[in-house]
Amino acid sequence: MSATALLLKEAGWRVTGSDTECYGPPRAVLEKAGIAFTLGYSAGNIPDDTDCFLIGRNAKLAPAENVEVRAALATGKLIYSFPQMLGRLTADRENLVVVGSYGKSTTASLVAHILRHSGVDTGYFIGAEPVTTSWLRAPSAIGTAPTFVLEGDEYPSAHDDSRAKFLHLHPRDILLTSVVHDHVNVYPTFDSYQKPFQQLLDLVPEDGMVVVCADEVGALELAKDSGKKLITYGLKNSEATFQAADIRYGQHTRFNLVKDGEMLGELETTLLGKHNIENIVGAAAWVLERAGISFEQVRAAIAEFPGVRRRLDHIAPHSRIPTLEGFGSSHEKARAAIEAVLLHFANKKLVIVFEPHTFSWRNRASLPWYDDIFAGASQIFVLPPETQGASTHEQLSHEEIIARIGALARSYEGPGTTVAALEGDEVVLILTSGDLCGTLGTLVNKITEIFPRQHIN
Repeated sequence: MSATALLLKEAGWRVTGSDTECYGPPRAVLEKAGIAFTLGYSAGNIPDDTDCFLIGRNAKLAPAENVEVRAALATGKLIYSFPQMLGRLTADRENLVVVGSYGKSTTASLVAHILRHSGVDTGYFIGAEPVTTSWLRAPSAIGTAPTFVLEGDEYPSAHDDSRAKFLHLHPRDILLTSVVHDHVNVYPTFDSYQKPFQQLLDLVPEDGMVVVCADEVGALELAKDSGKKLITYGLKNSEATFQAADIRYGQHTRFNLVKDGEMLGELETTLLGKHNIENIVGAAAWVLERAGISFEQVRAAIAEFPGVRRRLDHIAPHSRIPTLEGFGSSHEKARAAIEAVLLHFANKKLVIVFEPHTFSWRNRASLPWYDDIFAGASQIFVLPPETQGASTHEQLSHEEIIARIGALARSYEGPGTTVAALEGDEVVLILTSGDLCGTLGTLVNKITEIFPRQHIN
């Protein structure tokens, strides 16, 4: 919603908003843009000269429970979901819609970064916040070029619109990273989860293109069945059009980009993990095939791409204990983050602080996710599951989650207890889509205070 607010302001609208809480990257984005927001809901938050409303699908925004939503409905004025507004704002553009169960925020950011780094003033919309650079200054921008890069989400659009959000985005091209069963509270079966992706693929016009990860079976099968023009990419599938070869992992990871068996050249990145190499190859595949960008331009842009916040960024740079934040909103995202940390910090014990914040982690149908997700960790501190919307599905308890993880798991009792359990030879991975019940900043500060980086003159 904050990225949509930025686009609306650029398009000439005056924007205000309301929520029960606003923290982390969205708050900073709104404040930097000078967009006013109110904490708490009230009919009095609505300006008298309001022309239209954007209302999210959060459980707390159901009309029966929210006085401000009821007041908005009572005005009789236009009401949009944010994907509807994105569709309106980009109706005349050539849209690349980046979708998938995981990898879409980073991949969409990479495409937008490569284009803008190469001199193309593309519009873009990212559901996360790219690390600020001269090319990506915010999570969204209108741009002036015909191309618009959109991260698309399969979650329902609004309380009165069960369509997946990305179905409003009229794609010319699609970049499909993965189709792995998620959002079990909305899509109880894999068949039901696949359906909106099939509907999206059907929207690609005859002159459109689908770029798909060949390593992810669910995505590849759907893309093949769509009958659209395909470009494939991957690390493992030897038949993929674009591949990464000779990967050398390190503080600066290097690999060769190959197309149809022919080496195009070497790329270098500071991003961590195999999954990010996959994201880079996917982004490079689309820009090289569709955008008229040269390999040298791709090489230069990738080398200067700093990543996306909450996607394995170092959040305690002044501590000798590497502390990274991963966006652990699903099994696949959490597992990719864990594997990346184990790969790059193989000589350190892995301590995980985990908050089951999303419905996916809190739903009883997801209990088997906990059986192997934390393999390789030495300690796991688990917060209580988020309670918002708990009555709308079969919610797991804190005790059940800890029991299912097993002996390495213990309850998160706050920053002090967690830091006291550290010895100094660990790497800490924080997995959440929340803020550790408001303690994230305090935890980072304590890690830095107790284990400061040792400077050598």
